[in-house]
Amino acid sequence: MAFGYQLNDNLKLKILEEREAERLFNLVDNNRQYLSQFLPFVEQTTQVEHSKKFIQSALQQFIKGDGFHCGIWYKNELIGVIGLHYLDLVNKRTSIGYYLAEQFQKKGIMTKCNKALIKYIYEEFDINRIEICMSTQNPKSRAIPERLGFTQEGILRSDE
Repeated sequence: MAFGYQLNDNLKLKILEEREAERLFNLVDNNRQYLSQFLPFVEQTTQVEHSKKFIQSALQQFIKGDGFHCGIWYKNELIGVIGLHYLDLVNKRTSIGYYLAEQFQKKGIMTKCNKALIKYIYEEFDINRIEICMSTQNPKSRAIPERLGFTQEGILRSDE
């Protein structure tokens, strides 16, 4: 995955590039009401420049080897984002974060993307622990790690 990963004929993960800032902004903006229920950054993403800064930051993170963020592309349309919040090789752990446009929910897309990313993590890095955190109010997001065999270890109070 260096860094584009074709999951099937219609679905791929690809590192986000600056030239895709407008597409990323439109994804967030067109799903603002839905995404803002669970993702605090949505409220502060009010212009394309904010998405461009996120992509620049994500590219720096990738260059430093401290995680990355991929666009989820379905039939060449940007429909979501998945990535590693950090990559802690000393303590052998990482954390996956993701979101998906509302109209693409309940199609198994995010489960496929997580499976692919988890496979990549274990093949490429000496990692012992992968975390996935989400809102306790988001049952769709919670179902993904449950389907993938993750174990709930707790609930963080007053977090996000």
